[in-house]
Amino acid sequence: MAGEPSFDLDAAGLRADGVDLASGVEVLAVKLEGALPQECRVERRRRSLLDRRQVVRAIEVRLGTNRYALRLEHGAVTATREQEVRGVVIKREPLDLASWVQGLAEELREQAATSARARAALERLVG
Repeated sequence: MAGEPSFDLDAAGLRADGVDLASGVEVLAVKLEGALPQECRVERRRRSLLDRRQVVRAIEVRLGTNRYALRLEHGAVTATREQEVRGVVIKREPLDLASWVQGLAEELREQAATSARARAALERLVG
């Protein structure tokens, strides 16, 4: 879809070089939760025992038969795309952060071509 706004790493606030990665993942989580409330699950944990603030530990987005999973542990991000059929993962591929975000955005664009709900979610995500 030519001329359509893109959802990229800058839009998500993420930097592959690790500069303030935790806050970038938080921005991404908030954007995905707002745009895809039924498809997105975000796992948060407390920063420490005495700190009430929570940080994102994992993001999972289900689009069709694909599940995009992102985990933040000890300052490093692990990203995967899994193909799932009837609850069984038949294919799992590790991705770098840029490929994960790009794959998620592309799949959402494909769904937006045929679904008004997906189109609205994409607009919320990139808007």
